[in-house]
Amino acid sequence: IMRALEQLYALGALNAQGELTKTGRRMAEFPLDPMMSKMLIGAEKYGVTEEVCTICAMLSIGNQVFYRPKEKAVHADNSRVNFNRGAMGDHISLMNVYNQWQETGESTQWCFENFVQVRSLKKARDVKDQILGLFERTEVELSSNSADTRAIRKAITSGYFYHTALLQRSGNYRTLKKPQTVYLHPQGALAKQQPPPRLVVYFELVRTSKDFMRTVSETESEWLVEIAPHLYKPSDVEAVDTKKMPNAKAQAKSA
Repeated sequence: IMRALEQLYALGALNAQGELTKTGRRMAEFPLDPMMSKMLIGAEKYGVTEEVCTICAMLSIGNQVFYRPKEKAVHADNSRVNFNRGAMGDHISLMNVYNQWQETGESTQWCFENFVQVRSLKKARDVKDQILGLFERTEVELSSNSADTRAIRKAITSGYFYHTALLQRSGNYRTLKKPQTVYLHPQGALAKQQPPPRLVVYFELVRTSKDFMRTVSETESEWLVEIAPHLYKPSDVEAVDTKKMPNAKAQAKSA
């Protein structure tokens, strides 16, 4: 319970007396977890509420966007890579999937060709409509700029600054809060990026043989210090000597 309260305080949902703030009341209006609600409200500042609404909807359907038939695994993997072109992470890849589906008029054939589950996208569309319907009541202004991936990643960071991890010299990552060793998910958009991203923000941890970060985007240390100065000092996010970053071999060995 204490950890949950601490997190709500860090998100600005509670004040020092443990009472709901104005931000907290707005967050509570959305049927989303607190970090996701904060990401949505934080997107206002960066002018990308529609894009972040799409990302919330795609995250809410779980890990059920892509499918990978054994006999067409290479094609499915290539299709997935294409959604990430220049996106700097999984969140914007998910947004690209949804937006391209919309551009095709919600084509089932397009889903089939791109190894995307149409039922999941329809569910995401319903969730997005529900969230958009709450914008007026919560006084969230609808804004859009899908080309500004920097603003979108900053908005993601504004909700998920608790879920951040810093690259270590070994090639693994270490979470900044409650330090533990974590890894990029092998099917994630950033898994094969060279050089690997120095600092990442993730949606959730999945424990299998290792603790993998699922749905990961690149973030920047200045953003963390700016968004959550109560949690992060510059020294917290400069803990690794950037001149001695792991090379591709070290990264491959740790995977």
